[in-house]
Amino acid sequence: MIELPTFEDLGLTGLAPTAEMVVGLCILAALAWLGNFVAKKIILRILIARVLPQDGPSPRKVVAYLANIVPTVIVAYGVGAVPHLAPGIASVIANVANGVTILVIAMAISAALSFVNALYEQRPESASRPIKGYVQVLKIVVYSGAAILIVAVLIEQSPLLLLSGLGAMAAVVLLVFKDTILSLVASVQLTSNDLLRVGDWIEMPQAGADGDVIDIALHTVKVQNFDKTIVSIPTHRLISESYRNWRGMSESGGRRIKRPIFIDQNSIRFLEAEEIARLKRVALIADYLADKERELGEWNAGLGEAGREAVNARRATNVGTFRAYVLAYLRAHPRVSPAMTLMVRQREPGPQGLPLEIYCFTDTTAWLEYERIQSDIFDHLLAILPEFGLRIFQQPSGLDFRTLAEG
Repeated sequence: MIELPTFEDLGLTGLAPTAEMVVGLCILAALAWLGNFVAKKIILRILIARVLPQDGPSPRKVVAYLANIVPTVIVAYGVGAVPHLAPGIASVIANVANGVTILVIAMAISAALSFVNALYEQRPESASRPIKGYVQVLKIVVYSGAAILIVAVLIEQSPLLLLSGLGAMAAVVLLVFKDTILSLVASVQLTSNDLLRVGDWIEMPQAGADGDVIDIALHTVKVQNFDKTIVSIPTHRLISESYRNWRGMSESGGRRIKRPIFIDQNSIRFLEAEEIARLKRVALIADYLADKERELGEWNAGLGEAGREAVNARRATNVGTFRAYVLAYLRAHPRVSPAMTLMVRQREPGPQGLPLEIYCFTDTTAWLEYERIQSDIFDHLLAILPEFGLRIFQQPSGLDFRTLAEG
């Protein structure tokens, strides 16, 4: 117990009991203020200026919280020395001061856990193995334990007595902390299985999420959409519901182009000899046309007289030649990855024409660059299509009907 100076020492003898009690409380308050001043204005400033790191994560909050313990300890241990103060009131003041001390210590531990998490986030593996969820669980445990200790101090009972009563409240606790428990399990699964990292691009339409993961916490995962809006998704939903993670695309180094060109089926026909001769001047398909011409010639020669009839002979088509040109063009393109799947295929014809699908991968995953490469490829293919006698299918517009009516 802190020994306050006696009234004889201060020359205050002869005062009434009430006055002595008031003076004693004022002295206690002054000592508490002085202790707070010395701890925060002198010791804390010296530590922050000369000892604690100035750049990066720093345990400043931890030290600042611990400095708050000094006045509460002075009050808790000095209130008993106040003369003529009723024992019940002194006990209440001491208990409240001890409760505040426990709360401050819990806040200091919480700040220390945040400091540890901040240090860990500077490590390279923090993106794939975040510990923020675990830190939040530890904070919940710390504050729960502090709450039990504070209640025990205020009612002057053993904490074990309170803990024994929690068994009957287990169902209520499970109900109250249902989301926390689910999120904790989900956080462990996401981290242990490496399903989600900060920086991953994910799509979750049912949650309105389509963007980059910017934070993985115990209860929520924050996603910044490409329109700069932020969506908070409960962590447990990322285990119970499906979502698309584009990390594999980013790590592969290439992004897929998968888009069809719809060709008007009325423009598909066989190529005439003069058209083949003209197309041989196209460097990308000159060898293809020469090999195709030799192959078809050998096939038709094997048919004998029947091979001289156009209806029996095999002939090159404009759509097949265009497909060969697109494939050669993509193989020669400097921004199309040669190490990944590359093909040009026909899909099932439909009311919108014959889909000629381009399937390849760019050599970059950067969004803007990817869109530019894709647009350049299709700009060229759409522009060169008439050279093969082909037309793009397009739904008739009002102008088409007007031109037809005027004609």
